[in-house]
Amino acid sequence: MPVYRATRALMRLAAATACPTSVEGVEHLPRTGPVLLAGNHLAACDTFFLMAAVPRQLVFFGKREYFTAPGLRGRALAAYCTRLGFQPVDRRGGPAAARRFVATGSALLAAGAALAIYPEGTRSPDGRLHRGRPGTASIALTSGAPLVPFGITGTDRVQPVGTTLLRPHRVHIRFGHPVDHTALRGRAPRPDGAPATATLRELTTLLMRRIAELSEQPYVDTLATPPLSVPG
Repeated sequence: MPVYRATRALMRLAAATACPTSVEGVEHLPRTGPVLLAGNHLAACDTFFLMAAVPRQLVFFGKREYFTAPGLRGRALAAYCTRLGFQPVDRRGGPAAARRFVATGSALLAAGAALAIYPEGTRSPDGRLHRGRPGTASIALTSGAPLVPFGITGTDRVQPVGTTLLRPHRVHIRFGHPVDHTALRGRAPRPDGAPATATLRELTTLLMRRIAELSEQPYVDTLATPPLSVPG
């Protein structure tokens, strides 16, 4: 996609100049085929630094409000997000929206995409790593795709809460070894075929522990925001 390539080129320039960015563990990402990346979320610019760091094109979920804002500015934002390949997600749409979230993620991976998700479901409000929502684990178990954790640091200084423009600061991104969920995929599912709640909880806990190691954030076992229906 031309818009994706242009955005990535601009972010690579920023990552090489104003926001020197170091990247570790890219070798853990398969060059082709499906892969699910899951990591912490400190600032809106996390997505763009990931685009610059990963040689493959990534697919991200974007909250529905990015696509429905009113006015000329809202239409421009929706067009930009669409051209970047963002997938809209309704974070307050109830169980049906949660099922669509998992179905969309699984379908993207079945098509061979590299999908990036923030399991906390939103940006951290206080710099700590919060409890993961089970949507990411559900997509991993449903699709069987490799699950690669990552930790990103420094972006909260690049783009503090409430700001739009980027500020000079170093950024560091670490990709870890894939989380082995083979045994968990073999467990009995719910009657509707979805992974059992206990299985989702176990994989989510394991994943967040790995993300905490990579991001070096203190972990707190509370949601970053009041519960939302779509937990990814």
